Amino acid sequence: MFSIYWKEINSFFSSLIAYMVIAVFLVMTGLFMWVFTETNILDYNYATLEQLFSIAPLVFLFLIPAVTMSTFAEENQKGTIEFLSTKPITDFQIVMGKYLANFTLVLFALLPTLVYYYSVHELGSPKGNLDSGGILGSYIGLTLLAAVFVSIGMWSSSITNNQIVAFIVGAFLCFFFHWAFSFLAKLPVFTGSLDSFINKIGINYHYSSISRGVLDSRDVIYFISMITVFILATLASLSWRKA
Repeated sequence: MFSIYWKEINSFFSSLIAYMVIAVFLVMTGLFMWVFTETNILDYNYATLEQLFSIAPLVFLFLIPAVTMSTFAEENQKGTIEFLSTKPITDFQIVMGKYLANFTLVLFALLPTLVYYYSVHELGSPKGNLDSGGILGSYIGLTLLAAVFVSIGMWSSSITNNQIVAFIVGAFLCFFFHWAFSFLAKLPVFTGSLDSFINKIGINYHYSSISRGVLDSRDVIYFISMITVFILATLASLSWRKA
């Protein structure tokens, strides 16, 4: 597993992929936080990183499928997935090695945003006047969200030989599981406890819950369950292609 992990990490950082991912994420979040008028943090009357945690899921919606689209689609297209299968490693080790490598790349994109926290901390009046607990919860929520998006993107890549198709499917599923259930729950046909149940199926409900700084075990279990389902689906897809 770790041999696959290091191979993928070296592949990312020996090309422009990793640097482009980090640059795009930081530029997009930086523009919304410090430049665009309606979301500029300098125009707010209180210290907050709310803009970062609001825009980051939308950036991840496109960025993570772009990172994961070649994970298996390229291997399938070139036929190298069969070569990997001949090595003394299991499908689970292959999937987890690639999953951890993709997730690590996303974490590298997130780490520089700690500069935003320091900046807001220093700009507060008095200095340090911000909800650090809530921000920590939001970072945990964003990390779990990224982990789910990576698992979705990898499954999308495993079902096709075409990277563009993998990107489109991955981006659609990330959007669907994050936002669609919130929209569906608002439809007038769903009333009573049914709208609440539908809302809780979506990622956004649990992400918003953790972002409030309250780390509920039910939210953590939800994210872990989503990751597990898509990793198992990826394993099933690899097994089906071998059959």
